[in-house]
Amino acid sequence: MPLARQAHAAQAAPVTGLVLTGGGARAAYQVGVLEAIARLRRQSRRPGRADASAPFPIITGTSAGAINAAALACGADDFDRAVLRMARVWRRFHADQVYRADSLAMLDAAARWRLLLGVGQLITRWLRIRPRSLLDNAPLAELLAHLVPLERLPSLMATGHLRALAVTASSYSSGEHVTFYDSAAPIAPWVRSQRSAVPDRITHAHLMASSAIPFIFPAAALPIQGRAEYFGDGSMRQTAPMAAAIHLGAERILAIGAGRMHEPRSEVPPNALTGYPSVAQIAGHALSSIFLDALAVDVERLRRINHTLSLIPPEARHASTLRPLDLLVISPSQRIDAIAARHVDALPGAVRRLFGGLAADPSATVKGAAFASYLLFESRFTRELMALGRADTLRQRAEVERFFGWDAAGD
Repeated sequence: MPLARQAHAAQAAPVTGLVLTGGGARAAYQVGVLEAIARLRRQSRRPGRADASAPFPIITGTSAGAINAAALACGADDFDRAVLRMARVWRRFHADQVYRADSLAMLDAAARWRLLLGVGQLITRWLRIRPRSLLDNAPLAELLAHLVPLERLPSLMATGHLRALAVTASSYSSGEHVTFYDSAAPIAPWVRSQRSAVPDRITHAHLMASSAIPFIFPAAALPIQGRAEYFGDGSMRQTAPMAAAIHLGAERILAIGAGRMHEPRSEVPPNALTGYPSVAQIAGHALSSIFLDALAVDVERLRRINHTLSLIPPEARHASTLRPLDLLVISPSQRIDAIAARHVDALPGAVRRLFGGLAADPSATVKGAAFASYLLFESRFTRELMALGRADTLRQRAEVERFFGWDAAGD
C-alpha cells in the first residue's frame, strides 16, 4: 500500500475503544482474548506495515477489568509486549498475590475459642473490632506496583499512543457511580442520573477502589472536590458499562465480558440444586447480579439504538450528532461457574471454611462455584479461562478481522 494511501487509511480509521468489565478472577478470560487479538493482528501484517501500538487508543475498565485496562494502557506503545506481560502474571497467579488468607485462618481459629467462652463475649469482641472486610487485599497493592507502571501514561498520551484511560468505582459516601478518566486532550466531564465523570490522574488507589468487591475487600478513599469519599467495586450500580468509552470519543467498541451474555433456557445451571442455599451460593448469586447483568443490558440497548438510527434517512442522520456505533462483543462460550467447580479445591482453606466447607463435599462445591469463581486467583483456574478466551476469539476470527479492518492475507 502506498504511504499516502496508508496514511489516509490510518486517518480514516474509526477511533476504537476497549471495554473490560469486572469479575474478580474471571478477568483472566479477558487476557486470553487479548492474546488472541495480538496473534490475529500479527498474522494480518506484512513487512513494513508493523505498528506496535495498541489497536484501541481508548481503554476503559471496571473492577478487575480496570486493572487489566490500566496494565494494557501502560504498554500502549507495544501491545504485544504488554499482553505478554499481563499473560505471564495471570498464568502464574496465586491467591496470596491478591489477598491474605492467613489472617482469616487465624481469625477463624480465634473465633472458635471465643465461641467456647460464650456467644456474648464473641459478639462484644466482634463489635469492638469492627472489621472492614472479610479479606485483606494489601498484597494486591504490591502486585499493582509491578504490573501497572502508571508513571508511563503521560508520555504515552503525549506521543499519541493512548488517547484516554478510564476506570470506574462506586462511592459508598455519595451513592454515585463515578468514572475517573485521564485523557490526552481535554474532555468535558459528563453527568447522568446517579453517575458522573471526574477528570483525574489515575493512580493505584483508583484501581484498588474499582476492584474492591463489596464485603470481600475494604473500601478505598479517593479525593473528590477537596473531600475524601470511600469507594468500592465499580460494577455496583453500573448501568451503562460502555458509556465512558463513548463519552471519551470511541466510534467503535470492543467489549469483553466475564460471563455468557445469554444462557440457554433449556440448560440447567450447575448450582440449581434443591435444599436451602448455602452462604456461598447466596454470595455467588449476589456477585453475579453485580458483575454480569449490566453489560448484556447495555449491549441490547446499544443495538436497539443502532437499529433505530438505521431507519432514519441518511440526510437527516448526518444533520444530527447521532451516529451508529460499531460493536463487537466477546464473552465466554461456557459457564465459568462450571469451570470454577472443577477448581474450588484450589481456594485457600480458610476461604473454603468461611463459606460453608467448599470442596469438603460435592454439593457444597457445586453450589459455591459462582462465588468461588470471583476469588479463584489460582493458576489452574486462570489458565483454563485464558485458554477459553483465546478459543472464543479465534472462533470469531472473521468478525474480529472485519471489526479492525485486518486482512490475514495482507491486503
